[in-house]
Parts: sequence; C-alpha cells; structure tokens
Amino acid sequence: MAMGHYAIYDTVENILESEARGRLLDVPAGEGALAVRLREMGFDVSCCDLYPQIFKVEGIDIKGGDLDREVPYQDGEFDQVICVEGLEHIENPANAIREFARVLKSGGSLVISVPNIMNIEERLKWLFAGYTSHFKPLSTEALRDHKHHEIGAEEIALHVNPIGYSEVRYLLEKSGFSLTEVFRDQQKSRSWLFAPLTALILAASRLIPKNKRDARWTNELNSPEVLRGGNTLIFLAKKL
Repeated sequence: MAMGHYAIYDTVENILESEARGRLLDVPAGEGALAVRLREMGFDVSCCDLYPQIFKVEGIDIKGGDLDREVPYQDGEFDQVICVEGLEHIENPANAIREFARVLKSGGSLVISVPNIMNIEERLKWLFAGYTSHFKPLSTEALRDHKHHEIGAEEIALHVNPIGYSEVRYLLEKSGFSLTEVFRDQQKSRSWLFAPLTALILAASRLIPKNKRDARWTNELNSPEVLRGGNTLIFLAKKL
C-alpha cells in the first residue's frame, strides 16, 4: 500500500508523537499507508488526493483535491496538515503552502517533505550530470515508458519541481509559518565517502562574513540534515 518511503513515515510519526491529538489532513494521501499509521496514533484523519480512486483504506474520509488550485476544506479546519512527497509533484508549491495555511488553525502544525537536492551526493550529481537523482530530464521517451502514462496520471510518480531547503523556507515564511525544525529521513549509507569534501565545504563557508552567512542561510544549507542528509528533508512548521 505504501507509495512513500517507510523511513519518511517513521520520521513523521516521531515528529507528531508530542503533538496534541486533533483533526489532521493528510494530502496527498496516495493509497493511505501513512493515514493508517496516523489514525493508529490517535489523530482524527481526513485525506485528500488528486486521484482519490487509488485510496484503499476504509473508514477514513477521502476527497478529491488539487494542490495546484484549492483543497475542498474550510478555513481553519485542521490542527495538523501533513504533506509527504507532494510538493515535488505539482506545478505550484507556493499555492499548496498557502492552502495549508488557510485550512490550518492558528498555532497549527505543518509537516512537509521534499527530496533533498542539496546533500553532497546530489550537489556532485548536478555538477557532473546537470540534474539530480530525484529530478531527471522528463524527455518524451522517458514519459512514454512511464507506468502511469496510459491513464494520464503521471503526477503520481513524476518529480517535476526541484524544490529545496531555501525555497521551502521562503514559502513557509511568506505564507505565515515559523520553521520549527528540519529532519532527514535517514543518513545515506555512503555519506562517509564524501567526508573530506564536506569538511572542505564547511571550512570554506567559515570564510564568509557572518552577516552574509545569516542572510543566505549558509549554516542551514550546510547542516547535517541538508549537506550530509538522506534522500528526503522533512520540515516542521507552525502557523503564526
């Protein structure tokens, strides 16, 4: 049933463990694997997806909704919104984050994930290949071979928007959120191979004046979660 990675789900569970149980929106919900885990934690779970027909869980409400437009819920309806593996699949992440702010109560929690395009392996992949592992060129040939091509549902698996740490933080703050903490799904097994290069990057960053490091989020971009992180970044933010 799971359309995401279990390491991401485990991290989301850990993030939400200390949260007060309330009404929670899981979007996009996919087949419902994360929704089941959230329900078992005691949350009142509602789900939304561009393709609600793929949802497989009984007893949880599922509505059709498009994150590029508007989700079918009232203002301030939820205590928590979870968006795992969603923003990279849509054309307009800024609109999605505005929608999350709209349907959340003041003080509500937002948990979102995006592929980590800024870890050391992905930076090198971009340097040598011109693209990252998560965002390969979407050529006509590649689309033709895609398993969802025939039913016109490429959005389910295609990564079309390479959104990273800086963009997510900017959009969160612009939409009235305060970024609380950033997590990684799991450490990449080969990250130790790049230790000399990461040490060089960290040393070089210290030569940048502090005011510029602060203004450009240099320390955050070179944090263990980002520079030496796993495949996915997971953000916890609060609506102000």
